[in-house]
Amino acid sequence: ALIRTSRPERLEPTTGKVVGAYSGGNRDYVNHLAHLLHKGNTLPAYSVRCEKVTSTSPSSDVKAKLFGPITWLSILGFFMSITLCGLAIGLDDGFALVAILALSSLSTLVGIGNRWSLKLKKRLASRAVPPSDVVINYPNGSFLIIKCDEYTARQLYWHPEECEYMVSPTVYRAISLCGTLILMFGVICLGNATLNLQVGFAVSYIILNAAYWVVAALPPQWNWDLSYYHVQRIKYEESEQKQTFTEALWKAIAITQTAHWVEVGSIAPVSKGWASWIKEAEERAKTEPAVWDEKDMVRGFPEWNYNAALTEHLEAASSTNTV
Repeated sequence: ALIRTSRPERLEPTTGKVVGAYSGGNRDYVNHLAHLLHKGNTLPAYSVRCEKVTSTSPSSDVKAKLFGPITWLSILGFFMSITLCGLAIGLDDGFALVAILALSSLSTLVGIGNRWSLKLKKRLASRAVPPSDVVINYPNGSFLIIKCDEYTARQLYWHPEECEYMVSPTVYRAISLCGTLILMFGVICLGNATLNLQVGFAVSYIILNAAYWVVAALPPQWNWDLSYYHVQRIKYEESEQKQTFTEALWKAIAITQTAHWVEVGSIAPVSKGWASWIKEAEERAKTEPAVWDEKDMVRGFPEWNYNAALTEHLEAASSTNTV
């Protein structure tokens, strides 16, 4: 088949670990929209960032931008089809006209078969739950701490982003079969068109392919209307950029004031030395908690030589194992 017979069931996730700071939730991937919303690909290695996410309207759904790059590509393709139809009629080329109508209707048919909407799951229960803050750990060692309510957390980080298609799988397979036949018919007609129209087709498809390549290289955020969510960067006195994974992990524990998520998400190496260091880090974070001021800025991190403490714990564990 020249047109695939199956469709994606969900949006493609991104590699990373998502852990509930207090809830105990754990995922081995980052949902597509969450990654785009927080621009996770811009986080430098060993950085620690804190953001607050709120929903602007509980009844809204995330959709593609009405006038995003894809829309302008569709408009460009439409005017190219109109131009080629005019040339075919003007040059009295029947085969070219049939080819244009067949191939143009093919894109519309395939579009109908692939039309989908994204329905984010909504929380139905109203029972009491732990705080819903989320910690995302990316493969480059960076940490993203999100403060949000349970409603937002379930939509963005926990529930799957499933695609709800307009037509059923059976109807789509029938569309795929019809589309393949129309494509072959259109190519045959194009092969019998005059040279001038064949050149016109070639130029049009080269321009369209170049335009689609450019759009694919644009930031994915340009295709989505994410105004449903408001993201506020929470600043703290130190720089977000850290030098080592150990420093980044300590600052993330200090901000969340718990290390429960480190164990749940298997963030740190599994050893007695690391386990005792993580326990002390949590105690330090709770004993001298970081302060959130009225401007949502984190101030007053605990003073602690985390590197020396880690060395001490690892050496103590090593000597115990040796004995």
